[in-house]
Amino acid sequence: MGVTKTDLFTKEQNELAILAKAFAHPARIAILQHLLKANTCINSDLVNELGLAQATISQHLRELKNAGLLQGNIEGVSMSYCIHPENWNRVKDLFNGMFDKIQHCGPKDECC
Repeated sequence: MGVTKTDLFTKEQNELAILAKAFAHPARIAILQHLLKANTCINSDLVNELGLAQATISQHLRELKNAGLLQGNIEGVSMSYCIHPENWNRVKDLFNGMFDKIQHCGPKDECC
């Protein structure tokens, strides 16, 4: 099994990679979009909304929570999730910081 060499990269590069991986599945994008629209959600609502199995939804929620994109509270036997606002702003800043670094080469942007 290969060894990851994350120590070769900056903290920001590693953080962006973790976040990009969290965004790298259409079900997770759908979950995030639903939570942004609803502003809160109970896990079973997502099953009805997305049409995926409960176990699948739970796996994706766990990935999003591990990446710091979600926060949740236990309500009886259900878990209620919402977007983690501070971390969401950090994600926005990290990606915008990278996207904003493009340098235009000339009138027709012919860099290569």
